[in-house]
Amino acid sequence: MNKRGVGALTEARASEFLTEQGLTVTERNYRTKTGEIDLIAVSGDGTVVFAEVKYRRTNDYGLPEEAVSAKKMETIRKTAMWYMRERKLSPETAVRFDIIAMDSNGIRWYRDAF
Repeated sequence: MNKRGVGALTEARASEFLTEQGLTVTERNYRTKTGEIDLIAVSGDGTVVFAEVKYRRTNDYGLPEEAVSAKKMETIRKTAMWYMRERKLSPETAVRFDIIAMDSNGIRWYRDAF
C-alpha cells in the first residue's frame, strides 16, 4: 500500500478512536491555502478540537508524536483560524490542539498538545 493509502487508513482509525472517546468528528482533511488539518472534532463540552494524526510503522527514527514540528504546529494554528472565520465561530469558542500518535504500540492521544 502506498503512503497516501496508509495515511487514509490511519486517519480513519484515529477518527474512530476519537468517536469512541465521545467526540464528534466533523471534518477530515480540512484544507485551505494555509495548510491542512487531519481531523476536526467537537467534544461534549463544545470545545472544537483540531487534531494532527501521526503514524510510524517503526520507531527507528523516533516516535510519531515527535514528528510534529513547531512549523507544523504554526501551520495548524493558522489553518484553524481560517476554519473559525469560515464557519463564523465566535472568538470565544473554546479550542484545543491534539495529537493522535499511532505505531505498533497502539494509539496515544495527547490532548492540548500545543
